[in-house]
Amino acid sequence: MKKLNDVVEIDKGKIHIIVELIEYIPNAVVSKTIIKKLTGNVTASSFDAGEELDEKQSPFDTYVQIIDGVAEVMINKKHYKMKQGDGMVIPAHSNHHFSANQQFKMISTVIKSGYED
Repeated sequence: MKKLNDVVEIDKGKIHIIVELIEYIPNAVVSKTIIKKLTGNVTASSFDAGEELDEKQSPFDTYVQIIDGVAEVMINKKHYKMKQGDGMVIPAHSNHHFSANQQFKMISTVIKSGYED
C-alpha cells in the first residue's frame, strides 16, 4: 500500500467540487490537505479498493463524511458500513481504522480547540 500525502492547502476563496479534489490512485490511500491549522484540520482522502489504514487513536474528536463510495469503519471493535453522504463523529481516544472493500473518498475534520477544560 502506498500512502500519499499533500500538505499544501487548497486555494482559498476559490469554489471547488469536493469529490473532485482528490483522485483514486491504484493500490494507494491518498490524502489532500484542505485546511491545516494549529487548532485543527480538514483533509480529503481516497482509498483504492482493498486498501486500509492501520488502527489508530486520536486525542480529539474526528468528524468523517463519506463523499463517494462505501467505507468500512471499525471503532472500538464495532463495525460500521458508511455510504456516500453518511457522516459520523469518531470520539476522542477511540481505537479506529478504515478499510475499503470498494473505492471510497472521505472528508475528515479534526477540531483541536475546546479540550482545554
